[in-house]
Amino acid sequence: MYPDRKPGFRLALVAVALAMTVVVLGAFTRLADAGLGCPDWPGCYGFLGIPMAEESIGVAQMRYPDAPYEFHKAWPEMVHRYFAGGLGLVILVMAGLALRRRREVDQPLKLPLALLGLVMLQGAFGAWTVTLRLWPQVVTAHLLGGFATLSLLWLLTLRLGWRVPRAEGDSRNLQRALVPLALIALVVLVMQIGLGGWTSSNYAALACPDFPTCQGEWWPDADFAHGFDLAQAVGPNYLGGLLYGEGRVAIHLAHRIGALVAILILGLLALRLLRQPRERGLRGFGLGLLVVLALQVALGIANVVLSLPLAVATAHNAVGAALLLVLVSVNYRLLAATRKSGG
Repeated sequence: MYPDRKPGFRLALVAVALAMTVVVLGAFTRLADAGLGCPDWPGCYGFLGIPMAEESIGVAQMRYPDAPYEFHKAWPEMVHRYFAGGLGLVILVMAGLALRRRREVDQPLKLPLALLGLVMLQGAFGAWTVTLRLWPQVVTAHLLGGFATLSLLWLLTLRLGWRVPRAEGDSRNLQRALVPLALIALVVLVMQIGLGGWTSSNYAALACPDFPTCQGEWWPDADFAHGFDLAQAVGPNYLGGLLYGEGRVAIHLAHRIGALVAILILGLLALRLLRQPRERGLRGFGLGLLVVLALQVALGIANVVLSLPLAVATAHNAVGAALLLVLVSVNYRLLAATRKSGG
């Protein structure tokens, strides 16, 4: 791909950086059990910011006697909200600029408007995460929405910033042949991210404390019907999770199985890309995909054997986001090249 920067490219890059920060902060907040660090929304204990003064803390405890004030949990929750709010404002500006430039050649319009709608929905999910007390369905949907926002912002950045070289003849046909596998890899990764979110929101990451076995067995007792009961009622508080052991084991096993499927399909795609002739510019994508995939697998294993250290678990989310961006780039590169060739 060659630089072909259109108006709005730099702002889109800023938005991508902000979105990645929001994803990582969201993961840190969730993994630090700080999702209810502020029991209300959008403020914190009725304040616009984090209560700091002794008098403010006293007022906060009077307002929410059932939610003891904990500064070490309140600050990550509010910092996450500040960055998410900043991202929303940037996306609003991008949508406004896209409307103003809508008559310009190759100016994306639907994508910025879709992003604006998505970030508004994300705000609602953020509020429901708190008001529904970490209901797993909402927490997982909120996580997927964050990854979707990041992916679409990266796609917009690619459209505004890079021109895909024209594919001709055999090169066009070979690149077309890679498109189905690249799309399947993207779908599989999104499903695996969803399983990871479900694992985290149900506190099932340590349901299998050993590797490669689970509780010393290759297939321990697992209740998949209980673990994946999406119709479970809204409870009073899901902090710490409400599922019994076999349900959490089922979720963890499903995430491991999904990881194996993802490794096979993404690894195959990486090898196919590495086998492409150098002049097609696809080898770099293959190498990048292979490196990020290997790092993500290593972090996943480390989460289990090291009993979910906060830094490693947060990095696992960040590298998962990076892996998703690599796959978005691969799909954009392949689809844009074939479409430019009349495909």
